[in-house]
Formats: sequence, C-alpha cells, structure tokens
Amino acid sequence: MFSAYINSFKIPELRQRILFTIGVIALVRVTSNIPCPGIDAGALQELFEEVRQGAGGGVMNIVNIFSGGAMQRFAVAALGIMPFISASIIMQMMTPVIPALEKLRREGETGQQKINQYTRYLTVGICLVQGTMFAKTMANPSALPGISGGAQPVVNPGIGFIITTVIILTAGTMFLVWLGEQISEFGIGNGASLIIAINIVSRLPSAVGNMVNLVTSGGQGSVGPNFTIIHVFLLLAAFFAVCAGTVALTQGHRKIPVKHARRSAGGGGSQAGQTSYLPLRVNYAGVMPIIFGSAIMIFPSVLFRYVDFAQGWARYLQWGDPLYVAIFAALILGFAFFWVANQFNPTKIADDLQKRGGYVPGIRPGQPTAEFLDYTMTRITTAGALCLVGIAILPMIMANQVGIPRLVAQFFGGTSLLIMVGVVLDTLRQMEGHLLSRHYDGFLKKGRLRSRRG
Repeated sequence: MFSAYINSFKIPELRQRILFTIGVIALVRVTSNIPCPGIDAGALQELFEEVRQGAGGGVMNIVNIFSGGAMQRFAVAALGIMPFISASIIMQMMTPVIPALEKLRREGETGQQKINQYTRYLTVGICLVQGTMFAKTMANPSALPGISGGAQPVVNPGIGFIITTVIILTAGTMFLVWLGEQISEFGIGNGASLIIAINIVSRLPSAVGNMVNLVTSGGQGSVGPNFTIIHVFLLLAAFFAVCAGTVALTQGHRKIPVKHARRSAGGGGSQAGQTSYLPLRVNYAGVMPIIFGSAIMIFPSVLFRYVDFAQGWARYLQWGDPLYVAIFAALILGFAFFWVANQFNPTKIADDLQKRGGYVPGIRPGQPTAEFLDYTMTRITTAGALCLVGIAILPMIMANQVGIPRLVAQFFGGTSLLIMVGVVLDTLRQMEGHLLSRHYDGFLKKGRLRSRRG
C-alpha cells in the first residue's frame, strides 16, 4: 500500500492534483485562524468556555468542529462551509417539486450550472442570517441562556460591528465554497466534503489533550474518579471497532448477478454469454445524509433563541437531548431514502441491461427487473440508514451516559467519524483510478481492485 503513495507522485497529473489540494487546504486553515476585527481574544475564550459548559454547548461544539476551531476564535471562516451544505439541501429538496428547477436539471450540464448558481445565491442568504445571529451574540452574549454576561468579547459593540462582521463572515464562507470548487475541478476528492473533513481532523489534537487531562486528573468527576490508562485502551479499542464498522458500512454492497445472452460471432460461431455483477451499495448515499441532518439541526437550535414564542423549544433541541436525537435520526433516515430516490434510477438501469442483452437470473427483463431492483435497493437502504443512525447517535450516548467530553466523543462515531472515513475512502478511490489507468498497483494488493484491473 505504501508503494501506491510513492507511485502517486510518479504520475505528473496526479502529483499536480495532490499538491494543488494540499495548497488549497493550507489556505482553508489560514482562514480558520484569522480573527474578525474588533474581537478581544481573551474575553472570547472565556465566553466560549462558559457557553460550551452551558445549554448551548452541544450546538456550539458542533459548529466549532465543522469550522475547524474557527468559531472558537471567531475567525473569518467561523461559519465554515455548512451554509453551502444547507443551501444544497434546500435545492435538492426543491428541484423535484418546482417544475422550473426540474427542467433545468434535465438540460444537462448547462442547467446544472444554473442550479449551482442559484445554490450560491441561497448560500449568501443563509450566511447573512446566520452571520447576523452570531454577530449579535458576540455583541450581547448575555442574551444566551445560562450566560452571566461578564465576558465581553467585542471591543466596540454596535451596528457598525454587526454589519462589518456579517460581511466578513459571508465573504469567508463564499471563499471556502470557491476553494472547494477548485479542489473538485483541479485537485483530488470532493472539495466541500474534504474541507469539512480537514476541519474535523484539525480538532483531533485538542481531543487527545482532553484524553490526557482525563487520565492525569482521574476523570475530573465527569467519567468517574477512577479513570485510568486502562479506560483509555478500552476507548481506543472501541474507537477502532467503530472505525472498522464504519469502513464496512461504507464499502459494503450487495452483488446482483447479471447474465448476458449468447452473442453471434464471425464465421458462423457464437460467443458464450458472460456473467457479471451489479453492485448495490449498502450506504448508497454515503456521508451526505448525516451532513445534511447536522446542517439542518444547527439552524433551528440557533434560530429559536431569537424568536420569542420558540425560545421554550430551544432547550429541547440541545445536542444529545431525546428530542434532538429523535429528529436527527429521522432526518438521517429521510435523507438516505431521498438521496437514493434522486440518484438511483432502477428503470433506467433495467432498460440499459435490456439493451445490452443482460438480465437478472429468474427475473424477466424490463419493468419486472426495475421493480426487483427498486425492492432490493429499498431493503438495502433501510439497513444502511439504520446503521448510519446508530453510528450518528453513539457520541451522544458516550457524552451523556458515560461522561466522555463532547470533543472526544465526536471522534467515536457520529458525524465526524463518518465524514472522515467517507472522504478518505472517496479520495483514495479517485487516486486509485489514476494509478490503475497508468498500470500501477492500487492501494490494495489483493481482492477486488487487483482482479478488476486484470
């Protein structure tokens, strides 16, 4: 496998894409460390610690992880790229129900470019709303529940600070969106997902530091007075087990056998029919349902704090609360089926098989094959979506029931782990495509990848 990494730099095009991606990632991290003007760093850290320990700590911690610590520093990229993800969710949901958008999608690449442009406009609108909320919170932190208001992170609060901050935060998010598009086009991997994954990984050293503090302090009353190095090894074993399960879920697929009819060959002979497989992924939607669900859950929990009649509901939508878990699980299930319904077309697959002389043994070609594929994919998606839900809520159980710090628990499943595993596998898959096309070995020396090349 290590030779595959060396071979990656022997291919000029792949080497250029990798170096370009690394350079863009460095720019992303720079935007996460440039604070907005008018902020007192010391008071901001004091306020953030108070918020993180209070009622809004769960949501604030999620935003901070997705932004790579930019929220904690109230940096230019404090909003991260999540507004763009939220806008993409809305456009995905509106396209099937709005005829004009559906028509654009059917126009191919030209129509998709227009939809992408509308998504950017919607991203700006979401940034203006969220940026205004965060700016007002910084200017008046006592409005948050459980906050004494002693820490004043804004040096000169006022309308000037709010307007300037909203413009900066919006520009920061749109800059990240542009960088993500550059990665997708000129780099390696999916740009938006890769930016989120890098931001999550950047919080790993802080999580390791929290684990060290737990051992040296004996748990600090959170996970019990006898937290020792033995518990660390147990947590590491659980971490690797969850990682293995996540990889298995991401890579798992159901093979549908497909036989091809006997073909006539030149000279009056015939060519025997061949047998192939149609792989149906267990987690067909990948990491998108959990990203979509997390993006949606961030928005109402913040918005409800600024709406008088909805403030009572805000306390029930905190990270790890039963209502939060139930809605989050429902969103993951819903988006998993929604993504499959939009991306997986059994009728088209059945028609393509019939045109190429292929058929599923025991199933008649045409509509019966489409119904069989739809039924099979529904069952597979149900199993995959339930596994996604289990992995997503595991950190909440560890944080609320076991007492593991939230930052540490985020890496034992949930959004963080799924995004990291999914993005890494997708990036390696693209790199492997370049390697195999140049007759180099891939990242696996045995199994499906080598036999496919042969």
